[in-house]
Amino acid sequence: MELGEILGDALVYPFQNIKAFAIYLILGIILGIAVAGTFAGMMAGVATDNLLAVIGSGIIGIIVALFLGFFISGYELDIIKYGIERSGGAPEIDFVRQFINGIKYFVVSIVYMIIPIILSAILAIIFQHWLSLILTIIVAIIFAFALIMGQCRLAKTEDLVDALSIGEAIGDISKVGVVKLILFVIVITVISLVLFFIVGLINKWNTVIGGILIGFLGIYISFFTARATGLLYSDV
Repeated sequence: MELGEILGDALVYPFQNIKAFAIYLILGIILGIAVAGTFAGMMAGVATDNLLAVIGSGIIGIIVALFLGFFISGYELDIIKYGIERSGGAPEIDFVRQFINGIKYFVVSIVYMIIPIILSAILAIIFQHWLSLILTIIVAIIFAFALIMGQCRLAKTEDLVDALSIGEAIGDISKVGVVKLILFVIVITVISLVLFFIVGLINKWNTVIGGILIGFLGIYISFFTARATGLLYSDV
């Protein structure tokens, strides 16, 4: 698919699948409430010098946030999978499977982030500062793109080993097209920034409406990006 087709489809996809978008929106709201509640509990504990309350709120909050976060990540992987298959439909709730897939994606993300950090440390030892900085940036970009491919591989197969096949994931970058992938990331970023800028202006005019729209927009962009990512990988 051409980039214009991908973006055109992804921008309207959430509104063509209102039920799935509503589910995703509710999940995001619940996660936001859980995080906010945790923060409020910790602040209350600090205000009353109650160390147990601070630690308890923090631990419970982290557990709840991770629990919901893994589930949402798994649901997002299903959105990507539907994009890869170029299906006009949208995923239903499959709690256990999506939760497990969310954990898998967390592992994939950690691996893809740790490797460039290790390589950057090695480069910093071997080369001069300016050269190591340039090489570090290049390595970071390659692995960031490879992570996108790894995410798509996981969404497609639900196989952790397949997603962690870093060499094959890097190979997928060339199949998608390096220029196309770079343009994809740039355009997605620009669209997101423009939409948040517009909502930010509304927020200055009315903080209540603006706050609601910012939350809504954050969920919409995640949904839109997942769909676009799947469509991008559909040619591999």
